[in-house]
Amino acid sequence: MSKPKITPLGDRVLVKSVDDDEQVKGGIIIPDSAKEKPQEATVVVLGTGKKDDDGNDVPFQVKVGDKILVSKYGGTEVKLDDEIYQLLREDDILGIVG
Repeated sequence: MSKPKITPLGDRVLVKSVDDDEQVKGGIIIPDSAKEKPQEATVVVLGTGKKDDDGNDVPFQVKVGDKILVSKYGGTEVKLDDEIYQLLREDDILGIVG
């Protein structure tokens, strides 16, 4: 996966959803429109960073390559180079997987 040509601003993070393999149980196929949005993603690019009240840089708690859990309705979907990414604030990240 090549790095997209975008730099998120502030405490924003660009992530790519991790696709689960489609499993069919009982012969029922669920259409894409009825599936829930995946909550697991991989960090692709970190933003420029955030400053605290004293002007000091606040370090990110995640790094590029981390597998994370994101809030279900957080962030904005972005399409770059025929790939779909999600741009979200670090506060929308629920935790690091593994």
